[in-house]
Order: sequence, then structure tokens, then C-alpha cells
Amino acid sequence: MIKVDCIKELKDIYSASKKEATIVDVPDMNFLMVDGEGAPQSRQYQEAIQAVYPVAYTLKFTVKKAQGIDYRAMPLEGLWWADDMARFMEDRNKWKWTAMIMQPKYVTADVFSAAVQQVREKKAPVALDKVRFECYHEGKAAQIMHVGPFSTEGPNVEKVHAAIKAAGCQLAGKHHEIYLSDARKTAPEKWKTIIRQPMK
Repeated sequence: MIKVDCIKELKDIYSASKKEATIVDVPDMNFLMVDGEGAPQSRQYQEAIQAVYPVAYTLKFTVKKAQGIDYRAMPLEGLWWADDMARFMEDRNKWKWTAMIMQPKYVTADVFSAAVQQVREKKAPVALDKVRFECYHEGKAAQIMHVGPFSTEGPNVEKVHAAIKAAGCQLAGKHHEIYLSDARKTAPEKWKTIIRQPMK
């Protein structure tokens, strides 16, 4: 059995400084993705999470059994945006998002399709048909590690944006968050979230 820690292999992408924003070059990677609209507490977002996790873990165990590779399951990530970004903070119910989990190279489109069918037969979560397997291109971006509840992210978001401007670049793409902590088991003041913003 081969054990693989994808987070360690992608250390520059899945770790970040707590003090200052740094520039990274994010490679193209495959993800499980579910799109939706509404606040993080919305029913639609919760249904997306309830669909994407079972598929991710079914894929992990399928690869372990069929290929003899036991890889570390990757954390939940989220892209967040609004039609009018100038009014982004005014109404969370109008937020748009993509909930996603990165998949290593051992997962192919065929393996994904088979995993979805397995989940359908066992659990059939409401949003299962919305889960897709897709390559995501992000490229050059600035990121920082935020420790604490999501409500206190503001100053770190500003640091990320300032780093992009200091590099002579502009914001591009969607606000990206990587949730490294299990919110169900960790106190909010200890939550670790990588805040990332693509740039051009």
C-alpha cells in the first residue's frame, strides 16, 4: 500500500503565512465541484456539502482498493462572488459560490462516474446530480493564513488585496477559501482558513 499526503506534496499551495500575504503560482488541478447561491448557512449550501463529501470519500476508498494508493482526503474549499462585487458584503443571501474538494491525479472521470453511482445507490443526497469533476485553472495568486472565525477575515482579505496591488497587479477571478479545520470539532478562534485571491 502506497500512502500519499497530497497536502505535503502541495505545501506551497495548502499552507500560508499568518503574518503576510505571499504570491503563489497555483497549478491546474481537478476538483469535485457544486455551484449554488446563498449564504453559507443556506439549505442549498448545506445540501452541496452533503453531496460532495460522500463522493470524495468514495473516491478515496475506491482508489485505495483498486490502485493500492491511500491518499489523504483534501479539505473543503470555496469560491465566493456576487454579480455586483461592490455590494458583496451587503446581502449574503445573494452570494454565489462553488463548494469544491481537490482530487489527486489517481482520480479520473471514469472513476468519478463510478463513485457517483455508488453514492447514489447508498445515500442519494439531494444535490448529488450537481456534483461535477472538473479541472480548475487559477494561476498566479496571493494568499494568507487566517486564524479565527470567518467574521474576522476582513483585515487579512485587505492584506491579500494590498499584496496584489504592491506587485503591480490587479485582482482577477474569484475569492477563494480553503478550510483546513473541521468546524464541528474545532473552536472558532482556532479555525484555520487560507484566503486566496487570483491576480493578473
